This record gives sequence, structure tokens and C-alpha cells, in this order.
Amino acid sequence: MKKHLATTIATAVCLLAPVAHAQVIRPGLWEVSSNKMQVDGQELPGMQEMLERMKSLPPEQRKMMEDMMAKQGVQVGDKGVRICLTAEQVKAENIPLQHQQGGCKNEFTERSAERWAFRFTCPEASGEGETRFISDREYVTRITGTHQRSGQAAQQSEMEYVSRWIGEDCGNVPPVRLQP
Repeated sequence: MKKHLATTIATAVCLLAPVAHAQVIRPGLWEVSSNKMQVDGQELPGMQEMLERMKSLPPEQRKMMEDMMAKQGVQVGDKGVRICLTAEQVKAENIPLQHQQGGCKNEFTERSAERWAFRFTCPEASGEGETRFISDREYVTRITGTHQRSGQAAQQSEMEYVSRWIGEDCGNVPPVRLQP
């Protein structure tokens, strides 16, 4: 169960689609929380519940997970995970919508001030999603996809995340890591 929890958090964090558009959102510290996470129609624990479970892990396992997340530029927050988007990342619109581990490809199918739509393919996953910009301080991302690990049946997933701007100062949260 602990390994499943770590995999679920890591997958959710890496696929949460931290998108930006120069006129749409602000650079700085953002907190991302999940509204919905389903696999094959079954609800998974929300991000808040997963983060609470993470707190109950033995200290060495919790540190390992926090270190893994920190390498991606992600930190545990009050209601979700926190990421830092730099002014350069926002201006360049160069924030990927894919898993940060490599081997993923992303294609935008629409980019407007209100909505970004995309498709992604990874070695073990593919799908599509959209981000709707509520304001310069909030956006909602929905992702549907198929995930398959070798030797296992394909699973359908649906995720929805809300990202809220906390402030300009990222503190000790490093900028979210971008794939070259």
C-alpha cells in the first residue's frame, strides 16, 4: 500500500499540468489540490488524504518521498502540493504538461487566454486534458488518460486539479523542473 501511495502521489504530481500563459497567470508560488482522482471509475483518495497518509509513513520513507518530490520542484503544502513558476517560465509559456521523468510528448490542440487543450503520450500512459483559466490567480486542469504498466491491464483515469496562486515569493520552493 505504501508503494502504491508513493506511486499515486508521484504520478499525480507529475501529471498535474502546471501550465502558464503570459497574460493569464502570475509567476510565483502556487498550491495545487485535487478535486477528483479516479482509476477505472473508482475514486482514489484525494490529494489532501494522500498527503495525510504520507504524514503517517515512517520518517525515512516520508523523507524519501519528500526528497523525490523536491527534485521535481514540488513541496507539500497546506491543502495540496506547492510549485514555483518563475516569470521566465510564465512568459515563455514553456511549462510542460507531461510526466517529468522523460519519454513523454505533449501536443497543444488549443491555446487561448481562457483555455489550453492538450494531448500527451508517455511510455506507460497517454491521454488528453484541458486547463481553464478562472483568473490570474486560479486555474482548473482536467486530464483523462490510459495507463498501463508492463504485465498489467490498461487502466482508465480521470483527474481534476485546482491551482491557486499563493504569492510572488516562492520561499524555499525551487522552480518546477522542466524537461529539456
